[in-house]
Amino acid sequence: MAERWATFGIDLHLEPSGPGLRRGLTDALREAVRTGRLAPGTRLPSSRSLAADLGLARNTVADAYADLAAEGWLTARQGSGTRVADRAAAGPPTRRPSPRRTPGRLPYNLVPGTPDLATFPRAAWLKATRRALAAAPHEAFGYGDPRGRPELRTALADYLARVRGVRTDPERIVVCSGFAHGLQLLCEILRARGARTLAVESYGLDLHWDLVARTGLTTTALPFDSLGTRAGDVGAADAVLLSPAHQFPLGGALRPERRAAVVDWARRTGGLILEDDYDGEFRYDRQAVGALQNLDPDHVVHLGTASKSLAPGLRLGWMVLPPSLVPDVVAHGGGRSVSVVEQLTLAEFLTSGAYDRHVRAVRLRYRRRRDSLVEALATRAPEVFITGIAAGLHAVLRLPPGTERSVVQAATWQNLAVHGLSRYRHPGAGTTEGDALVVGYATPPDHAWAATLDALCRALP
Repeated sequence: MAERWATFGIDLHLEPSGPGLRRGLTDALREAVRTGRLAPGTRLPSSRSLAADLGLARNTVADAYADLAAEGWLTARQGSGTRVADRAAAGPPTRRPSPRRTPGRLPYNLVPGTPDLATFPRAAWLKATRRALAAAPHEAFGYGDPRGRPELRTALADYLARVRGVRTDPERIVVCSGFAHGLQLLCEILRARGARTLAVESYGLDLHWDLVARTGLTTTALPFDSLGTRAGDVGAADAVLLSPAHQFPLGGALRPERRAAVVDWARRTGGLILEDDYDGEFRYDRQAVGALQNLDPDHVVHLGTASKSLAPGLRLGWMVLPPSLVPDVVAHGGGRSVSVVEQLTLAEFLTSGAYDRHVRAVRLRYRRRRDSLVEALATRAPEVFITGIAAGLHAVLRLPPGTERSVVQAATWQNLAVHGLSRYRHPGAGTTEGDALVVGYATPPDHAWAATLDALCRALP
């Protein structure tokens, strides 16, 4: 009986009860359909299979099916078996939610932080997945190294050295499920080591500051001036978080003398620099700025992701660690949070050259977007000054004093989601950059770009 149970049809959990086997089975099936546990269109096991599973006579099951078909709960057709009839389940009534407009879900969207998701290279990614799975050893599908698959760590070490100037080896790379995951792991380790404060840039993402706070650390805002973040003025903080290649949201690169100053602070105090390599691959007017990690691999953690270059939904990121941090990060789980299949696929994507080809293609696409934005503003809103356009996937539109809130509201009236710069200001920032919009020009798909740009220009003063 156990062998027959294991080989028949689909599994179906039923507990017949009542004054007779046929009636008990009929009632159990009816209740499963009525409450929606068996959805319309679900194919039921054959009478022979279900009888074997439940230890009943086949005729008992066949009669129960016939009864429910006569009542309209099931349908039985030659060649298609017995299925749940296409009728609404009479489960508990549910209250329909009131319609509401969710921020970022307006028809037109310039909220930064997301690439054009239509550019995800589905065909190339599928080919890479097939090649990676065909070549993967059986042991790849076990629990594996908590740093992540060696194929991906090796490919990342080669790629980051070639493209970003990172100095590392596969043993010091840990795969994570994105920047936020890596930041959380590092902050938890810092806190366990006795750290209390993380210095951050005056403008950034509140979700990162909130994440840091949940680990028990306090964030303090670094000062800035007309030349950008004064990265060396860390004060009494134990570590500092920077986006030196392309600051989010202001858009500039950290100046060489300020890079040297913060590295000198780390060496002098034993502090740690967390380098967020935010869209560092997207430079349009000159070669990409090299990684800060190159100046001192023993005091800088380099964090990168595929969220902007490929898609955030892949949940693929990496940390290049100083040797002293590797054991603690490994103890926290590291790369076990990321699907092995995705790791193997990204490794194949990198080593085959498909990643380079994709980045070059989307870099050209985003540069054209940027150029059309600059051209449209010059023609239709000449009083708006645009900055932060040498790199990345967003730009800052400087507005007349006191107009940011009204422009964001006007954009909403144009069915356009866009954020003001003040949204990204740290509560402890000592100065302000004034009124501005942060425009994520990579976000809209191609077919919506022209209409989105029109909506933006109509909202501007």
